[in-house]
Amino acid sequence: MASSISCIFSITLMLAATGGARADFSDGKMPDGTYHCEVYLLGMFINLGDITIKGNLYSGPVTFGTAQQGYSYQMDANGVISWLGPLGGYTSGGNSISLTQATLDGQTSPSFDIIMRQPDGAFTASTCTKG
Repeated sequence: MASSISCIFSITLMLAATGGARADFSDGKMPDGTYHCEVYLLGMFINLGDITIKGNLYSGPVTFGTAQQGYSYQMDANGVISWLGPLGGYTSGGNSISLTQATLDGQTSPSFDIIMRQPDGAFTASTCTKG
């Protein structure tokens, strides 16, 4: 009996945690702001520019100055982002986006990880964190 109660309690906690995480993604967009993107490579962090998000639009990444144009993006209930326009070096020179996964924890700043596939088939991961 105690084992059944413990199991039910564990499942309830898991569903509550999952429901809380999905609730953050329910409106289909990231919080507005500027997200600083960087990659850890050869023992140091390399700046890849800033992506600005406002509503369902993004611009960038930009290293200096401001972006010229905004493009739409979509985010599903699991936090997977689909970029509906170019994304600087992530989508140029034969590079393509393999996956972008958002993280909206109450404990940390909102962020997303971009997995880029390079022309040679190698993958590079970068993290963009709201400043």
